[in-house]
Parts: sequence; C-alpha cells; structure tokens
Amino acid sequence: MADDLVINDELTISAQELEITASRSSGPGGQHVNKTDTRIQVRWNVTASEALSDVHRVRLQKNLASRLTESGDLLIACDTNRSQRRNKEEALQRLAAMVREALIPPKPRKKTRPSRAAVERRLQEKKQRSVVKKGRGKDQDPE
Repeated sequence: MADDLVINDELTISAQELEITASRSSGPGGQHVNKTDTRIQVRWNVTASEALSDVHRVRLQKNLASRLTESGDLLIACDTNRSQRRNKEEALQRLAAMVREALIPPKPRKKTRPSRAAVERRLQEKKQRSVVKKGRGKDQDPE
C-alpha cells in the first residue's frame, strides 16, 4: 500500500498496524501553537504485529526492551517541526531506523587464545610483582 512503512527488503509494516495520533506541541510557536495539533505520536505493537516473523519479533523485543511498554507497544513522538505533516514523516523515519537497527543480528563471537609467549610474559610479571610485595613486609630479625 502507499501508506505502508518499508523497513527493509524483508519487512514492511502495514499502515493498519500503526496508530498515529496528533496532540498539542510544547515549545515556541506563538499563538499558532495553542490552536493546532502538530505533535505526532506513532504507536506500533511489536508483540501483535503480523509483519514480523518469530525470529524478528524476539530480536526486536530483546533489543528494544527499554523502549517497549508493558503491552509491547513501541512509541515514537516527534514535535520538532511546526508542521504536522513533517512531524509525521520524521516520526515514521525514526521508527523505521530504530527497527532497522534493532533487527541487525549480533556478530558471532570468535574464540581467541593468548599466545604462549603472552602467557609466559604474564606469569613472569606476576612472579616479579610477588617478589616486590614480599619485600614490603615487616623486616625479619636481622641475624
């Protein structure tokens, strides 16, 4: 559809899944700000979305856990512009960018091992440190 939000080649969020509301914006704007609803809030329920596969849903819930409400809604608000249309476009772009970034799979960890020389250097430094610390104790009886 025309109003659907394209995230990437694999994922497009249907316009029916997005709840867009307008409200009064704070900040400068003179008398204009008191009579127009220019602030936009976009609400998308990640847990109930039909656009997501199970793998994508789990990844989004994990990566966006701090941004989700208890019911699984992701909220994006925008009131940077004085135009409702521009705020809507920017809020949708922010949502798309946030979801796109959260869907990036983590890089697999490569096991590494210190070289034999590095291990030997570390052990030698520990022995040296031990000698220094032993020398700090109370002086033994000089014979």
